[in-house]
This record gives sequence, C-alpha cells and structure tokens, in this order.
Amino acid sequence: MGFRLPRIVNAKLSLKWTLSSSETTVVPKGHFAVYVGEDEKKRFVVPISLLKHPSFQNLLSEAEEEFGFNHPMGALTIPCSEETFIDLTCSLQSS
Repeated sequence: MGFRLPRIVNAKLSLKWTLSSSETTVVPKGHFAVYVGEDEKKRFVVPISLLKHPSFQNLLSEAEEEFGFNHPMGALTIPCSEETFIDLTCSLQSS
C-alpha cells in the first residue's frame, strides 16, 4: 500500500491546464474555466481569487466589449494572447 505526496508545480504549468476534451473535464471547486487566444482558443482553469484583481477585471471588461454575453466558445472568452494571459495571471497569483 502506498500514498501520494502532493506535487509542487510551477505556477505557469499549473495555470496552463489546457485540455483537448474540455467537455468531460470537471472544473475544481473555487476555479472557473476561460478560453484565451487570438486565433486558436485554449482552455484555462483559474482560481476565482483572480476576479478581485483590477488587471483581471480589465480583461473581463475587454471581453464584455468584444463579445457581450455571446461568447463564441460557449464559455467566457478572453480576447488577448495566450502569453499575455499567462504572464498577467501568474503575476497576480504571486502577489
């Protein structure tokens, strides 16, 4: 009989939880899924604690201006590059 030790994962790797079969994936409690990207949209699961940060709220405002409530992926879509999103969210999580 064995046990698992918790994994310590780089923040960028844990944030970049991109899944191809997103329909079958359960979003963990305290998190939400967003689609990010300019051409090809990728799915990220992020903690809800990011919602309180002004920088993330600016991204949400941009999403509202571009998509309103009609998001093409069927979920919240953030209109920025994947790299910009990762850099921003990682800096917010470390603060």
